[in-house]
Amino acid sequence: MSNDRPDSGLPSGRFSRLNRRGVLMMIPTISLLFLSLLTTTCGFGSTGNDGAKQTVPVYGYEVVNVFPHDAQAFTQGLIFHDGKLLESTGQMGHSSLRRVELESGKVLQKVDVPVPYFAEGAALLKGKIYQLTWQDGECFTYDPWTFEKTGHFNYSGEGWGLTNDGQSLILSDGTNSIRFLDPNTFAVQRTISVAYRKAPVTELNELEYIKGEIYANIWHANRIARIDPQSGAVVGWIDLSGLISASELHDPEAVLNGIAYDEAHDRLFVTGKLWPKLFEIRLKEKP
Repeated sequence: MSNDRPDSGLPSGRFSRLNRRGVLMMIPTISLLFLSLLTTTCGFGSTGNDGAKQTVPVYGYEVVNVFPHDAQAFTQGLIFHDGKLLESTGQMGHSSLRRVELESGKVLQKVDVPVPYFAEGAALLKGKIYQLTWQDGECFTYDPWTFEKTGHFNYSGEGWGLTNDGQSLILSDGTNSIRFLDPNTFAVQRTISVAYRKAPVTELNELEYIKGEIYANIWHANRIARIDPQSGAVVGWIDLSGLISASELHDPEAVLNGIAYDEAHDRLFVTGKLWPKLFEIRLKEKP
């Protein structure tokens, strides 16, 4: 994540933060400021073309189950597959692709991503695992059972989150842009710009495609955006404040990141980078 990433175009403010590699940096605060304002707003909504207020639902959560999670795993991508979790972890020298037992958190299978790559989001589509790298512009592909590396693709810009809609790969790069890619060539098919009340929503991180919507972690925020994959409009927010106690986290980068969906049983899982727990949650719309 570079210091010259585009900001949201709203009034600027800057503060210190550790970047993904643990280096102190200065970045725009507008995404967090904007989301903070959302948290304290009673009525989330947007204004339609006719000037009428359109309701945007805000969801809280109910914890259904709590599972162990490797507190050394810098979670960048999370997928539910065949009763297990596929997890992509980051940080240079510690990046990996893993198969994890849900109930115990035990790592059943692992392949390391070599230096200098910093692994990011991952997706499983049509018999291939795709794993992004942060700043190297390379996406690796693997056999989903053996984890044997089968190829790679190149792309421009940074790689943050990755998911799919059954046909296209869907990539976030830390801006408010989301790209839809051909899984066979990595060519860009189309791009959407994510916005709430016409303001860009940036720092879109880990992604999951659920019931026709894109769920996106917002980096350094306890909030998930629900995004219309056609228009880019934020159609809902999920507030996960208080999901894990601050006393259980021991790193400033131990932030919410990781969304997985079990389509067969309609189960939603979330975790964070360096979190000791993974949660199955049920969404509850707030009044």
